[in-house]
Amino acid sequence: MDSLGLLIFAVLLCFQWTAAPATKNTTWTYTGLVGQSEWSRYFPDCGGTSQSPVDVVTTQTIYDPSLIPLTPLGYSQHGNNPFTLYNNGHTVVIELPQWMGLGGLPWLFTAVQLHLHWGSGDLSHGGSEHTINGLRADAELHVVHYNSDLYPDVTKAMTQSDGMAVLGILIVTGEETNLAFNNILNYLNRIRHADQKVSIPAFDVQSLLPKDLGRYYRYNGSLTTPPCYQSVIWTLFHERVQISKAQLLKLATFLCSSKADDDVTILLQDNYRKTQPLNHRVVFSSFSAESGKELSPGEVTAIVIGVMCGCVGLAVIVRFIVKTIRFFKLLHRETVMVNSSTSSWDVLPSNRPTSMSRMSQPEKANEKKQDMALNSTSEAEKKDESLPSPQTEP
Repeated sequence: MDSLGLLIFAVLLCFQWTAAPATKNTTWTYTGLVGQSEWSRYFPDCGGTSQSPVDVVTTQTIYDPSLIPLTPLGYSQHGNNPFTLYNNGHTVVIELPQWMGLGGLPWLFTAVQLHLHWGSGDLSHGGSEHTINGLRADAELHVVHYNSDLYPDVTKAMTQSDGMAVLGILIVTGEETNLAFNNILNYLNRIRHADQKVSIPAFDVQSLLPKDLGRYYRYNGSLTTPPCYQSVIWTLFHERVQISKAQLLKLATFLCSSKADDDVTILLQDNYRKTQPLNHRVVFSSFSAESGKELSPGEVTAIVIGVMCGCVGLAVIVRFIVKTIRFFKLLHRETVMVNSSTSSWDVLPSNRPTSMSRMSQPEKANEKKQDMALNSTSEAEKKDESLPSPQTEP
């Protein structure tokens, strides 16, 4: 073999020696030399055609009436055993007991763990992995399960096309504190650096999920971190979960991707993968476009206020109309009474009483008797005056 052939052979051996271990042991990151743009170089599945996360364009989803509501199994029955919370350098993880599971899928899926993805605490660009119509939420929760009906453990299941089922919950921020998430966030200061673990009290995992488990998007995808196996049945809930801004800030500023003994401290932020091409896949929805329309809190408030104002305005108008009708009825009644009292004698002359004389009949008779008596007296006096007066004796 000539020198050129030896050189080529040596280069190939060197490439094989460096590339093969990188696939298994390379420490990947979201940015940098082994950032997500380079994942497919070290983890071939990350370059597949069915990768996650994706952007869900709601107008392009297909309604599938066979998609039934999911049923968390044992989520709220946490028992007395504590959970293990740890920082793996990429996210915060809670290991879940195997007696927790998920119903509503073709097979029984057993819970493995849950973890979170977030941004830098800046609400302007968000930190969720999946997006809806191009819009990114502030954070995202994943609850991971494996197909325990078909496979003995998660290691075997994650390499199979039907091996995994992950619930995706989009998280937005508001003013109110979500007490359920404090079961995780209150212990972050104990796992500040990578590889640190702590036992925390068990809690109701279902309290982290949205109330409505019947409306969701479904598609076939992959793990969103290396090795990016295309083995996941994704369920992305339509309803968002809300946490406070202070809770999001704690999540984005408490944890580090560096270890405690590293010379440089690196905050664990922006641990989300960019959306991947949908390619030949279809995103299904468990609800129709009409029933799935969601209103923002501001829109709901505006609608409620508008309805209340409309009801008040309608009540005022009705009251005004009723009072106006009563007023005109009363006015008409008074007008009729006034007209009746002023013109009834003219209208009914036959009912007009005759004029009363100044004296009654008995008074007239008495007066007549008195006149006759006076007349008799006068005549007697006249007769007496005509007779000669008698002579008096001397």
